[in-house]
Amino acid sequence: MFYVLERVAEVMARGDSITVVPVGRELTTQQAADLLNVSRQYLVRLLEEGRIPFRKTGKHRRLRIDAVLGFKEKRDRDRRAGLRELSQMSQEFGGYDAETK
Repeated sequence: MFYVLERVAEVMARGDSITVVPVGRELTTQQAADLLNVSRQYLVRLLEEGRIPFRKTGKHRRLRIDAVLGFKEKRDRDRRAGLRELSQMSQEFGGYDAETK
């Protein structure tokens, strides 16, 4: 419990917010889109491409929060790796050494 509270304090010290939800909780497409900071239409496209699992209740889609958070974590990890690679390429080609004229 102490570890959890310590992590909460670290995150809040950075200015981020904390939400505690049960792992099995399901989200609507709008809630999931808000969590990922994308449009609902883009989220639906991700669902249809099979990139995030979901289930249908009638004509509504429901997503498990752990699946959405897992997608977000992988997306963020991939973005950071891409930025590191781009930064490395810029350094190798002297992009930071060039003088502006």
